[in-house]
Amino acid sequence: MSVHFEERSGVVPCRTPWGSWYQTMEEVFIEVNVPNGTSAKEVKCRLGSKDIELHVKGKEVFKGKLFGTTVCDEATWTLEDKCLIHIVLMKTNREAGNCWSSLLEGEYCANAWVQDQMQRKLTLERFQRENPGFDFSGAEISGNFAGGGPDFSSLQK
Repeated sequence: MSVHFEERSGVVPCRTPWGSWYQTMEEVFIEVNVPNGTSAKEVKCRLGSKDIELHVKGKEVFKGKLFGTTVCDEATWTLEDKCLIHIVLMKTNREAGNCWSSLLEGEYCANAWVQDQMQRKLTLERFQRENPGFDFSGAEISGNFAGGGPDFSSLQK
């Protein structure tokens, strides 16, 4: 479901010195620009449930404790066109209110505007899941959306 929603609505990236990261309710995506011609043998990537480490050509790109926990058995990384590393992390908490404010604890933080846009996006994604017959991909949201937005689950259908 989230893949289709993301295709229609786009992503809200958090730019970093090495590339960017963004998130859905279920996953965190990391895109790392690496020198042209990089081979997979030159990439050392360790994906834990609470931490991550990436080295390219012997140089550390990032290393530290993740903002939230992930399912390490479902984490993957790929090297695309020998110049871009894609890392996909599966969140353990897949609620709309679980909007990561940074990739690592205290590092690669989203600024206030990006964080606001990320939370709005996750709230719309939650609305899409709860109401599969409607298309929320181009919707605007205002008001109380922090923490995943208002809870309508007690309303009668």
